[in-house]
Amino acid sequence: MKEMEEKILKEGKVFPGNILKVGNFLNHRLDTDFLMEVGKEIARLFEGEKIDKIVTIETSGVAVAFAAAAHLHVPVVYAKKHRSSNLSPDVYTAVVYSFTHNRDYTVYISKEFLSEGERILIVDDFLAMGNALNGLMDIIAQANATTVGIATAIEKGFQGGGDKLRAKGIRVESMAIIDSMTDETIVFRANDH
Repeated sequence: MKEMEEKILKEGKVFPGNILKVGNFLNHRLDTDFLMEVGKEIARLFEGEKIDKIVTIETSGVAVAFAAAAHLHVPVVYAKKHRSSNLSPDVYTAVVYSFTHNRDYTVYISKEFLSEGERILIVDDFLAMGNALNGLMDIIAQANATTVGIATAIEKGFQGGGDKLRAKGIRVESMAIIDSMTDETIVFRANDH
């Protein structure tokens, strides 16, 4: 998605440790018009695919997932990173490593929100090494549901997570794939979106 690449070049900032800050439009301050366009593109890419729900992980994935769900007319379920008192005791769980926060999280989805046989699209803001997405696929499998595919706003292709998922036969659609980045240059992978 050319618009995503342009937005990253214009508003993104690269920090040490392969961190790309896009808080100005994606995960701190939300550019809602732009996010709705991202959601529209995700819906276009998965057009014709039967999708019952979108699953994401809190917090930054929720905005992108919501935008896609609005265009696909399906609900969003998000995995919680903290077990709060209002969370059902009957949950699916997975342990995921957060590259951004450099720590493991146990994520939770109440069993009442995923049903056997459902076809689930996973949507997230970033794909780096694929840890969060693998955790969500594990939860979907625990529910005896099917992962239809994965859509991400930004994939850090140089970290290999997306390519490993594709090698397993999982459909991964990223709005922008970064092959390399420094504080001066961001190089995108040729993308047919």
